[in-house]
Amino acid sequence: MLIVVAAMGAALAVTGTIWHHEQRRAMENELIFVGIQYRRAIAAYYNASPAHTYPPSIDALLRDDRMPSVKRWLRRPYRDPLTNSTTWGVVLAPGGGIMGVFSLAKGRPIKQANFPMELGWPGGRPSYADWQFIYVPNG
Repeated sequence: MLIVVAAMGAALAVTGTIWHHEQRRAMENELIFVGIQYRRAIAAYYNASPAHTYPPSIDALLRDDRMPSVKRWLRRPYRDPLTNSTTWGVVLAPGGGIMGVFSLAKGRPIKQANFPMELGWPGGRPSYADWQFIYVPNG
């Protein structure tokens, strides 16, 4: 009976480890999705501006009143799936404004390859803060 209980405990420990690993993978995939949404919103803001300026803040993506009718490049502020917060790190553009966002989560990502092509990431990144979702205009 003691052996059966020990075997069940070991099986539960392995299952918990696998479940935690898969949960982190799912959160990383969601982070990539959300990061791409922010990147696309920054690109839309930039391209809609006659002077091609970056948004001054994330809030400007939620309500852009530079034009006669208000534009909403994002419908809502997305939560970072790793920190469960709507607070993001921002990548500042050389001429002012923000050109990208990144997670403030600590730790090393599980995912190290096969990122979406539009991100332009050749390979692994040592931390979540290195997953920077930046918009840089072509040419």
